[in-house]
Amino acid sequence: MDTEIELKFLVSDAVVPLIPSLITQFAKTVINKPSRSLQNAYYDTPSRELRALDIGFRTRCADGKCEQTIKLAGEVVGGLHQRPEYNLPIESSRPDLLAFNNAIWPHGMQVNAISDNLYPIFSTNFIRRTWLIETPNGAKIEVVLDKGEIAASGKVDIISELEIELVEGNRDELFALADKLVSQNCIRLGLYSKAARGYRLADETPLKPSKSIGFVKLKKQATQEQALIEAMNFGIRFVQKHEQCYFDKPSLKTLKRVTDGISLIRHNFWLFDDIVSKESTEQLRTELKWLLSELAWVENAIQLKTYTSKRHAFYKKINAAPALAQVINDLKELQPSIDDINALFQSARYNRLLLLLTTWLVDKQWRKFWGQTELKAAELPVAKIAKRLFNKDWQNLDKLLPKEQTLTVKDYLSLRPQLENSLLSGNCLGALFDKEARLEFRLPWLDISHGMYELSTLEYLKQLCGGQEDEQLAKIQQWLDQKSDYLVSAMEQSRLASFDIEPYWQ
Repeated sequence: MDTEIELKFLVSDAVVPLIPSLITQFAKTVINKPSRSLQNAYYDTPSRELRALDIGFRTRCADGKCEQTIKLAGEVVGGLHQRPEYNLPIESSRPDLLAFNNAIWPHGMQVNAISDNLYPIFSTNFIRRTWLIETPNGAKIEVVLDKGEIAASGKVDIISELEIELVEGNRDELFALADKLVSQNCIRLGLYSKAARGYRLADETPLKPSKSIGFVKLKKQATQEQALIEAMNFGIRFVQKHEQCYFDKPSLKTLKRVTDGISLIRHNFWLFDDIVSKESTEQLRTELKWLLSELAWVENAIQLKTYTSKRHAFYKKINAAPALAQVINDLKELQPSIDDINALFQSARYNRLLLLLTTWLVDKQWRKFWGQTELKAAELPVAKIAKRLFNKDWQNLDKLLPKEQTLTVKDYLSLRPQLENSLLSGNCLGALFDKEARLEFRLPWLDISHGMYELSTLEYLKQLCGGQEDEQLAKIQQWLDQKSDYLVSAMEQSRLASFDIEPYWQ
């Protein structure tokens, strides 16, 4: 068995000619292997039993020889892929699942039944260029460039990937080469394997953005450090998933999911501050703040698009005031284009941030700042810590939103960051508790959070109407005030209802 430790990148055609010189600059010695044409077929059953077990099974033929490969469930952190791999030679391109040692299979897997039902799902065919390099510090790294296509059911998807795999030596050397590569624009970290892309193509299930950020999966007995690792990995994958969704089908709502993931990553530094010091995250926090600032326009852009849609109730009102409609159209013109966002996601700074997050997580860099107090805190059950954190969080919110006080537009807008942070804590640790009780408790607060989101846009529209002597704008401003008051009234009902619901973590 081999365990792959590799970083995967997606590369544009413009940067491909630069790769040999980048490698040469980094390495002490470089062995350039001959190019190879690889024909691969991936197999599964009609009900995708191997896919359900996160097992990849393929045959590969090249240079007149064929082999079959099993890749078992592994771990993907940022762009770092680690999976157990088993290879066996075969006489032809037809696979033989039963030839593998029975000890490798997950418990309960029906190997014989699966073997009887295997058929080719999709193929990947590409030209592979390979370089074996040795770094000045003695590490050996294989660099592989694949150019070709995935084919399934008459459809194709382009392959243009660069993989760097640690053959021998310190993993830090792999990350050092990765840093050299992402210093070039148009090389970005890749989350999805060829197999994952092939299944989506074959089954006509394109990658789709999530409707919400969801909840980090945690085991009841998880320690605080294990919860940190799961939450960070969840956040990084969430960002990368929606970055890819944007490349596939650009939309403002997909960009909002990217900012949600960034916010969750940043929130983890605060949530787990018992074991994560500010010193260990200083550079990361600076870069995350930069990225959020680059996408700060997205929220208003979504609302402006919604309000100027012909299907929206505000459409007629806004278009009845040509001055306001013109201001909104001007603002839309100033928004970054799809090409601008693609350039951001392909930029060296963005991909270096993802690489820094991956390195921080894989190397557990927070441990460098630990003493005995942090060590003990890391080993505590996270379920107990979650209860303490949630109690503190919601007690603070209760003081800011007292039952006996009637809140105003200004009150709600000022409290938005605190509520969003409390809800993010639930996204990180809420899976430890009963799902139905969690949903019941969070629903009114999610309504209030959405109301705060709308309120901020109404305030934005009011600002656009203000400072101009226009009778129609004055009428719209008055109408927006009425809408804000109506919205606050609905939010107040949700807030008062929330006091009758037991906290789900008690």
